[in-house]
Parts: sequence; structure tokens; C-alpha cells
Amino acid sequence: MGRTGGRAAWVAAGLALVLAVGLTLAWVAERPGAEASVPRPPVPAIPAATAIATPAPTPSATPTPPGFPANTAVYDLEALPSADVFAVNGSMLVDDAPYAPFAGETATPLVDAIPVFADPLGDPVARLHREFVYGGTTVPVVQRQDSWVKVLLPGRQSVPSQGNPGQVAGWLRAQDVALAPLDTVVEVSISARTVDVWRGGSPERIAGDFAWGRASTPTPLGRSFVMLVRSDPSLWYTRGHPIVYLSVQSPTLDGFGGSSVAVTAFHYHDDRSGQISNGCLRLDPAAIERLAQLPVGTPVFIRA
Repeated sequence: MGRTGGRAAWVAAGLALVLAVGLTLAWVAERPGAEASVPRPPVPAIPAATAIATPAPTPSATPTPPGFPANTAVYDLEALPSADVFAVNGSMLVDDAPYAPFAGETATPLVDAIPVFADPLGDPVARLHREFVYGGTTVPVVQRQDSWVKVLLPGRQSVPSQGNPGQVAGWLRAQDVALAPLDTVVEVSISARTVDVWRGGSPERIAGDFAWGRASTPTPLGRSFVMLVRSDPSLWYTRGHPIVYLSVQSPTLDGFGGSSVAVTAFHYHDDRSGQISNGCLRLDPAAIERLAQLPVGTPVFIRA
């Protein structure tokens, strides 16, 4: 071949090389996944919506439950025993929180008699009268619910010789009672020998000494209420001063003075200092007259 033929051969070889390189680049461009094989900077993760939103508010407190469900049933009240000072009813509740505060209200039946419940989910165990000659019909509330009130009551679950004679309590339907506010409480301290009447958060000292129950007939401790205020001329030792009877009865005496009850009371006595009584609290005339002004249903605490 001549010089012309050699030059042609070199040109042909150059064209072949260019063609091969172009085909190679085209194959790389069309190969599946080629783009994914190119390293890329990491994409920042997008925070979840809750992470970039404003902080969630603190959950609100759970509302106070309304308590036991309402009960509108009609009962044969004549078939139930009366809740009064003479009652000894084994189905009644003994107060399980004798030093807990009161609710600041009293309850009085709206009609002649209303049912009393030991358990608001059960049947009534007694009836409470609107009027009774020995009182105990206006009672202090110790727990309030939408449809029910728990109250202290007169009477006993048992006499001391047979069981627990402590202060009794029960549940009343709110629909059956008239509620009234009461901001007065009587506080008795046996160790300090003091009697205070608290009203609206302010104390009034009405006694700095008194007599209380001896060891065999102690004054009952805990909470109770003013059940009845009356004078009884036949009780000579009162000298005609009023007697303020409480709802709680003796922890050791089944009865007293020929009666089937042994009610604790504030009253006057010539001997009125020291541990000498049958359980009652003996006070001077001024203190008795002041206590006699309190409305029935007034809460009373007696502390050791």
C-alpha cells in the first residue's frame, strides 16, 4: 500500500475509537440505577409534626366524680325503724372518721320522714323524721355529693355491752333534704380544759375548766352534734339551766337513770371540775347559756 492507503487506515482507526467511546458513555447514561450510584449528601430528616409543634398543654385535673348515682325509688317508710335517740339499729353505720372535718351544712327532711341508707347502692335501713320530740332531725353533713349527703345521726348501732355504741352516720338523698350553711363548730379539749365556739374561723373561749367523765364512764371522744336544747326542772343538779344534749352516747353505759339511753350532754352542775361525771361535761352558767344559743345540728368535736 502507498502513503495514501496508510493515512486512510489511521483515519479509520481513529473513527472507530471515537465511536466506541461514545457508545460506552451512552450505555452508562441509560443503565438502570446509574443515578442512584452517584453519592449524594444526606437529606436531613423532617421532624414529626408533634416535635415541631408547640408543647402540648399539661392535662387538666380529672373532675371530681359526682359520687353515687341518683335514686328516685319510692319506699315504704313505715316498715323501717326510726333513726332517733332511742334507736339501736345494727344496720346503721358507725362514724368511720371521728376527727374529719364537717362539710359546713346541715340537712333537714323536706317531708314528714325520709329514707336513711347505710349504702347508697342498697335499700334504706331507717327513716329520719322531720320532727321528733327529742330532736335529732337537723343533722350535720360530713360529705357532699351531687345526689347524696352523708350525715351524722342520732341513735346507736349497738349498746356498749353488745357491740360498738359510737356515733352513727348514714346517707340521705339530696332530693329529700333542705340544706343550710353553718359556719359554727364547738371544740372541747379535755387535756387543756377548754371549750371554744368557732364561728367563721374565729374562736370564742367560753370555758377554761369543766368536769368530764371518770375512767369507768368516760366522755365519748370524736365528732357529734347538738341534738336538742331544753331545760328539765326535774334534774335538780342543773339548777334550771338549759341542757345541751349531743347525738353521741356513753361508750360504757347501756342506759342511765332508768332510761334506755345514755346521752352525753353539756349541763350545769355545782361540782364542775375534774374527772368526776358519768360522761357529761359540766360547765358554769355562762358557758351553758352560750352553748344553748347554738342551733341544733351544730357540730361538736371532743378531743382528749
